[in-house]
Amino acid sequence: MNGIILTILIVGGVGLFVGLFLGIASLKFHVESDPKEQAVLEALPGNNCGGCGYPGCSGLAAAIAKGEAKVNQCPVGGEAVGKVIAGIMGVEAEDSVRMTAFVACHGDCEKAGTDYEYHGVEDCTMLSFVPNGGAKSCSFGCLGFGTCVKACQFGAIRVENGIAVVDRDLCKACGKCVDACPKHLISLIPYDAGYAVACSSHDKGPAAMKNCEVPCIGCGLCVKACESDAVHVNDFLAVIDQEKCIRCGKCAEKCQKKAIANF
Repeated sequence: MNGIILTILIVGGVGLFVGLFLGIASLKFHVESDPKEQAVLEALPGNNCGGCGYPGCSGLAAAIAKGEAKVNQCPVGGEAVGKVIAGIMGVEAEDSVRMTAFVACHGDCEKAGTDYEYHGVEDCTMLSFVPNGGAKSCSFGCLGFGTCVKACQFGAIRVENGIAVVDRDLCKACGKCVDACPKHLISLIPYDAGYAVACSSHDKGPAAMKNCEVPCIGCGLCVKACESDAVHVNDFLAVIDQEKCIRCGKCAEKCQKKAIANF
């Protein structure tokens, strides 16, 4: 019995000592937190997607509180959260442009040719190890195995008939799909862009048409049709400068292969 009591006293004493030690340490090493940083963190959506360029919402909150990041830098929260944070920081809310992911490929199962049947791991990043980088004849096209789908935590991308398709209304422009695509087909463009080139092929016209029914062939008709100097052809591929584009649609009207998508 005496042994049991002694053991209880020893364990209790050790527990009391550790508790006192931790209490004193917490007071000694206590770091004052910035109330603005905490308020900003609470205003952020908490997705921790990294789309802002910082390691999670806490990293962005700290940067905003220090004046190192914009109050509207959270792509998920968008303009609404930006205004709330601007109020917390006591600054004017900055204008922000809503962005969305865009897949520069329309070569689905009907329109794009295939060189062989692929049976293996259904992951786009793995296809760099197979001939021609995938079964599709166009080595620039979407592989359709959904690596971007797995990367999107908002359910904004799906694979439809062999190509990735973005739901603009669900997209938060976090950029995870952009980083995940091994073909670099996905980019962020303005939500109200109106028109974008849905092709990434740098093949010359005859080769591009051999591989797909809807390729950009670099003919330049879209360039001539554009009155705002927003369209140019670089390396056999048309590119639209969204800052110059006035959404008139003349480039899409002139495109022989319908490679320019209309949102």
